[in-house]
Amino acid sequence: MRLSYTLFLFFSIFCIQSFAYSASEPTSNNWSRADTINTGDINPKDLLNYAETLLGIPYKYGSTNPNIGFDCSGFITYVFNHFNIAVPRSSKDFTYIAREVNVKDAKQGDIILFTGTNNAIRKVGHMGIIISNLLDECEFIHSSSGKVRGVTITPLNKYYQGRFLKVIRVFKQNDLL
Repeated sequence: MRLSYTLFLFFSIFCIQSFAYSASEPTSNNWSRADTINTGDINPKDLLNYAETLLGIPYKYGSTNPNIGFDCSGFITYVFNHFNIAVPRSSKDFTYIAREVNVKDAKQGDIILFTGTNNAIRKVGHMGIIISNLLDECEFIHSSSGKVRGVTITPLNKYYQGRFLKVIRVFKQNDLL
């Protein structure tokens, strides 16, 4: 009896300490309105060149693994993490990150945010990275669960215009251009 009580006490203390430690550790879900993404001196073109090497990787909900596929935020996470840039794991966690810019002013490397497939629900549910914005023709790279079902480049067409929420600036270099 005494041994089982001692083991119970030991495991209880261990679990409480483990919980307290993990609760104090930052996680990808702890992003707030005041947060920005630190891209350092990484050139947005280098990031996009790398992202384009992933074209054709299939869509896989909840995944950041190129061997099995990406969801939209998993693709963003994988690309940015390749350059040691920490980003939120969930598309909705990008809602208040960085600084919003007009879509006409979007530059390579900016993040474009959309609703999920139900555009009546005006909350972030999909995202991509702007690859070009010339002559009012904005294109972005993303992992789509639609017809293509994978990493693809898509113009900001009528379908995505209906789902469009905003563009956010993550690369400070884009403010200098």
